[in-house]
Amino acid sequence: MLFLKHSFLFLFLFGCLASSSSASPNYNDIYCPNNKTYESNNTIFNTNLNVLLSTMVTNATQGADTYSPIMGFGTSNAVNGAFLCRGDVNSTTCMDCVTTAATDITRRCPNQTESIIWYDECMVRYTNRYFAPTSIVPRANINNGKNISTSKVDVFNQMLLGFLGGLAGEAGNSQTSKMFATGEANFNLSGGTNKVITVYGLAQCVPGVTNVQCQDCLVNASRTLLTCCEGKQGARALLAWCNIRYDLQRFYNITDESASTPGSPSGKNKSKSKTRAVLIVVLVTGSTLLFCLGCYFVMRRSSWRKYKTLMRENFGKESSTLESLQYNLATIEAATKKFSPENKIGKGGFGEVYKGILVDGREIAVKKLSQTSGQGAAEFKNEVLLIAKLQHRNLVTLIGFCLKEQEKMLIYEYVSNKSLDYFLFDRNKSRLLHWFERYKIIEGIAHGIHYLHDHSRLKIIHRDLKPSNVLLDDNMNPKISDFGMARMVALDQDRGSTNRIVGTYGYMSQEYAMHGQFSEKSDVFSFGVIILEIISSKKNARSLLSNNTDDLLSRAWRQWRDQTPLELIDKDIKESCNHKEAIKCIQIGLLCVQEKPDDRPSMANVVSYLTSPSAELPVPGEPTKPMHSGILQTAVAGELSSTSTSTVHEMSSSVVPSSTFSDNV
Repeated sequence: MLFLKHSFLFLFLFGCLASSSSASPNYNDIYCPNNKTYESNNTIFNTNLNVLLSTMVTNATQGADTYSPIMGFGTSNAVNGAFLCRGDVNSTTCMDCVTTAATDITRRCPNQTESIIWYDECMVRYTNRYFAPTSIVPRANINNGKNISTSKVDVFNQMLLGFLGGLAGEAGNSQTSKMFATGEANFNLSGGTNKVITVYGLAQCVPGVTNVQCQDCLVNASRTLLTCCEGKQGARALLAWCNIRYDLQRFYNITDESASTPGSPSGKNKSKSKTRAVLIVVLVTGSTLLFCLGCYFVMRRSSWRKYKTLMRENFGKESSTLESLQYNLATIEAATKKFSPENKIGKGGFGEVYKGILVDGREIAVKKLSQTSGQGAAEFKNEVLLIAKLQHRNLVTLIGFCLKEQEKMLIYEYVSNKSLDYFLFDRNKSRLLHWFERYKIIEGIAHGIHYLHDHSRLKIIHRDLKPSNVLLDDNMNPKISDFGMARMVALDQDRGSTNRIVGTYGYMSQEYAMHGQFSEKSDVFSFGVIILEIISSKKNARSLLSNNTDDLLSRAWRQWRDQTPLELIDKDIKESCNHKEAIKCIQIGLLCVQEKPDDRPSMANVVSYLTSPSAELPVPGEPTKPMHSGILQTAVAGELSSTSTSTVHEMSSSVVPSSTFSDNV
């Protein structure tokens, strides 16, 4: 509450400062939907909103002419917003307008979850949802009430659309940080010189949208003027992401027009001097423009060729189908604050992970490939090609990727609750996982693997399933991640082999770890280990150098054999859990870790066991024997010869936390 009071005080003081330092900004309109309210006693949303508004005022006072913050990341009370000052106003006018707007918006539109207020000099908006950049809703259309004194309104409208369309293209293609353009045009409405009128126009977008989105927004905005303001001498369309305006009077500031001074040429001499000056400026500007355009197109062509070459080198024939997922480096740098340390949220097998926020408010996790990683390039290619084709609620969503020279990045949805191992193997945090959540996580992982094996276009073997590769969203729903090691096989195949064994010791089946043979049943084995870990909150993974052969699988089998399976359950949930469900899960886990692959169930069967209360399960036999270090190292040395060193190293260094797409808690 103290912070809330300070926020109000902050806004009040700046409101007083604005009113005393200059003329008040010219108010136009406000968007205030009555059906989108929040309770006045919702102090969390109220605090987030006031922090958002005061942050925008702070940035305006520091000279910024646009800013798009978000407060309350990932929560139900999160609110994002933006302010935009007109591209031709100075910093003082901008500051005064934003300061006034920040106090005026909540006064005119109280207790709303979203609102937009428009002035001549600026716009301020906030919302708890997403405004599409090209949508014409919400908007305000305003006209000056004066009609064009001609019967040829259709001719005027046609000329007006062409003029405003040109301004939209200029603003959208602006090479500066301001997506802003002004201009004037002479409209000859009847062919006579006395019927020529000069029309002035302005177009502007909130920086952060793409060039195409900016142009589309402005074109859509200009078309609304024909329905609301047909035949008017002046009108404007004010939207969430852009605004466009025209008038017969110049309404914007210009800086390139010289003022007349005493002693300057007059009459014909003045006219000739002005004509010569204009010709010189036109010739010099035209030559410079042609030269710059030539350089631009040469550089653009060279850059496009380089980009195409990079795409072909990384993705081959698939490169053309992946272009829609490509993000430019500047967008990702802006989202992650140039990969600032405060945005770093994890470190994975082939690089670091950063949290970011795109201009549309979406939260993302960016896996940045380390340039010193030897195996990262192959994993990058594999992960993009694989997961771009996958869509399932229990798989993490790939939003896109960034590929620029040595930079390679994967862009995922941001998953807020870190990974399963973060909760499972911490004595205090595991108490937060109640039985119903653990059972939901087991079911979700099963559905995700079942999709990979049986319902995607190609059968996919993950090969590195483990708790650190299972992410948890706001509702503790599991999402399988990290497909860098995954392999595709045709639908009529069920297995493969490799000389490069990858994965984590403790989660690898014996046939894969010792002979490089992988199949659906390799993933089934890993899933069985995960089930037993979820139930017990104990790790199965251990160092190859350990002499302790009593691993989790052995303990689970012994307690099952002795008819005391409940002894395996984490003591924090033992009394409160559904014993029937827990015993069923232990039985499924043991069935999944059978030594022979053919004795393990398919994931289709596993899903059926979990979702059907009356399903009859086979009786498990003794699971695979622990792969003791000496035996395994001998097998690796004898059967994989030249790859033994890297293989043993990969497996002995097993439990390295995988990249987690979430904040530190």
